[in-house]
Amino acid sequence: MKTTKELQVIATQVRRDILRMTTNAKSGHPGGSMGTADWMTAMQFNIMKHDPKNFTMEGNGQDMLFVSQGHITPVIYSTMARVGYFPVEELKTFRLFGTRLQGHPSTEHKLPGIRMASGSLGQGMSVGIGAALGKKMTGDDTLVYTLHGDGELQEGQIWEAAMFAGAKGIDNLISTIDFNNQQIDGTTEQVMNLGSLRSKFESFLWTVVEIEDGNDMQKVLDGMEKAKSLTGKGKPVCVILKTQMGYGVDFMQDTNKYHGAVLSADDLQKALPQLGETELGDF
Repeated sequence: MKTTKELQVIATQVRRDILRMTTNAKSGHPGGSMGTADWMTAMQFNIMKHDPKNFTMEGNGQDMLFVSQGHITPVIYSTMARVGYFPVEELKTFRLFGTRLQGHPSTEHKLPGIRMASGSLGQGMSVGIGAALGKKMTGDDTLVYTLHGDGELQEGQIWEAAMFAGAKGIDNLISTIDFNNQQIDGTTEQVMNLGSLRSKFESFLWTVVEIEDGNDMQKVLDGMEKAKSLTGKGKPVCVILKTQMGYGVDFMQDTNKYHGAVLSADDLQKALPQLGETELGDF
């Protein structure tokens, strides 16, 4: 277990990794990755019960995480490397042809930590429900986590899955919504207003936890621990995680500009000093 301060340092390094990976590759999705860096760091290092050195696709006896909005691979790969799933130096290969670190998670290359080829939005909750049911059938008391973008909730399959999970009492499932109010074409209000997510999920028989500042490490830790405490009580748990897209760099924050656009080499040199350096060091 890491202290809150230690996790904050790791999250800072993860953000450095994200920007350097995407700029080096000249492609990728840095905005949402920056916003979820605190949550993903907390999950990999403190919240989840898992063993990076003994990864199995089946996930028996370990918590499982399915990131449904698979385009945020920069934050997925950085936190996975930093927690020990594969060498940090491999981050240099991000999005290069034929490498394990493809733009969307791929199971083809059997990268430890990846159990789902994701990025076709709307499918992650269904996969998570299947994994959670599997754990119930085998008496495995570990948990299944899913992560979703708020724009992803405009996909109908999400609501079919949410209805099923609530109706069937899938209470070993925690689904987190990265609620940054941004998607590739604009704000969620402009594209398709989501309304009250709390009301929607509660009406589908879920328990809802809201984390008001998903870029505050202590609030993330407290919120996810609360979510864990609510499992096993007959209902799936939804966490509404309010973040800022592009968090950590002033000109990237709260805009959809960097959803799928990367920094130039010059802008990277303006951004990195805002994050600061850490003792962990760049890859």
